[in-house]
Amino acid sequence: MDNRCCAVGTAGWSIAAAHRASFPAAGSQLERYAARLSIAEINSSFYKSHRRETYERWARSVPDHFRFSAKVPKAMTHERRLEDCDDLLDTFLGQVGGLGSKLSVLLVQLPPSLQFEPQTVEKFFAALHAKTDRRLVCEPRHPSWFAPEAKSLLSRFQVGRVAADPAPVPAAAMPGGWRELAYFRFHGAPHVYYSDYEAGRLLDISGRLAEARASAGEVWCIFDNTARGHALGNALSVDAAVRQITFSSRNALPSATLS
Repeated sequence: MDNRCCAVGTAGWSIAAAHRASFPAAGSQLERYAARLSIAEINSSFYKSHRRETYERWARSVPDHFRFSAKVPKAMTHERRLEDCDDLLDTFLGQVGGLGSKLSVLLVQLPPSLQFEPQTVEKFFAALHAKTDRRLVCEPRHPSWFAPEAKSLLSRFQVGRVAADPAPVPAAAMPGGWRELAYFRFHGAPHVYYSDYEAGRLLDISGRLAEARASAGEVWCIFDNTARGHALGNALSVDAAVRQITFSSRNALPSATLS
């Protein structure tokens, strides 16, 4: 993926009936999805393990330029709460390694109750870096993660802080930590996972991505409002708008009309 790029995709790759006409008719859902969009977030890895062979099959299903992010299992983030995770990391990385070079990012999403504890966080990300060279992003949801000390630690360990919508605190609306990768996750608002983003909001999102691209090496935008199939339509609209943003207007709102 080229530097200064801005890629848009969804959590998973389901193609709702309302959007089937925008994709090729032949192939698996992943093959059809990858014909239009260049990234996807594997959210199911948070809930259950997948065999390495499954990840290998997914990697074979997409073009060479396509990239995945994968969510670290909740067994580490929500159950062990980042402590004593070496065995779980080895198992997960052995499985997700089946994606090969098409695995670009690992996402660590934390529970709202998990406060920032410097020693625990440093040990976890040091272990993760020692076991993989994939880029790391973290989506914290406790207010303590947005203090200067947390930002400094994430930057030191080259971990990008996810920009989330809805944002649990105002600072969570924009990327933080390591700024070479700006990673946005739009969960749907006002109803998380269910709400559709209206055209005006999608235009605003496109502008935010353009601003982030001016200062970050790479920008990823994932729509996670999948419960009613809105994520894919939102992603297609923003992807089309982002493609129209020229280098000469890198900080301007796109002129595209979103539908």
